[in-house]
Amino acid sequence: MAAPASQGVEACPGSTINPQPSPHGHTVPPRRCYPPALWSSGEMLDRVPVLVLLCLSSAVAQQLCRPGAPGGYKVRLSINTALGAQAYVWNENEMFLFRATLAFAMRTHLRGEQYDVSNIVVCNETPRVSFWFVVTSPLDATRPVDATVVEEAVRKSRNRINSAFLLTDKTLEFISIAPTLASPVRPDPPPWLIVFGVVMGAVGAGIVVLLVSSLVQKNRRVEARVRSATERVPGKKEKSGAQADEDEEARVKTTENGGGSDGVYNMSFSDDGPVTHM
Repeated sequence: MAAPASQGVEACPGSTINPQPSPHGHTVPPRRCYPPALWSSGEMLDRVPVLVLLCLSSAVAQQLCRPGAPGGYKVRLSINTALGAQAYVWNENEMFLFRATLAFAMRTHLRGEQYDVSNIVVCNETPRVSFWFVVTSPLDATRPVDATVVEEAVRKSRNRINSAFLLTDKTLEFISIAPTLASPVRPDPPPWLIVFGVVMGAVGAGIVVLLVSSLVQKNRRVEARVRSATERVPGKKEKSGAQADEDEEARVKTTENGGGSDGVYNMSFSDDGPVTHM
């Protein structure tokens, strides 16, 4: 039994195709009308490979990200511990920010390579804010980036990553990636030590001043005594070398004339004692 030409059939707008009778006497209904985007089979064939590749890339990237995978790293955040009452809620927006900052770190470290958020694959996220991530190559989404390159990029931009989440190296931990050791900070000396140094310096300066002043006063007293003794014997200080020579010549002459009391006693001309008397 022949079906009506218009029953269950939607003619395409502007179509002039009429139902054609079949060799057996049946009427062939016209084609159904589809949207223009799907009408061309060539366009469909061009879009199918792109969609398939995108789906396969996402699936492969998700397989690359797993606990313990090569090039995978675990991140652990302690937001409540770091911020306390001002802690924020970790959500998809915060995760997007993390992926963006990591892509920024990779771009900064490897200049010329355009890393995007899609190159940062995250998996195994837990409510206590811990997850794993893998960085894939911008040229091949199925190939993870070398672990040493990721570690160097994270160390180089560690401060920028921490500041984006208001955390530190202890509250935003990259497991298996040691933080960059900063130069040791020498603490300022305590105030009491400064006061103690000032007091001890003043005491030492006072002791030195006392010692010097006592020596100066002692020298002055000695000079005063010498000056007073010289003033008591008039003319003694003014005696010149010529006068001293004249006094010496007079003493020698007195000794030669026998007038002096000094001399040598000759024992050969003395009388023998009572012991040797015959």
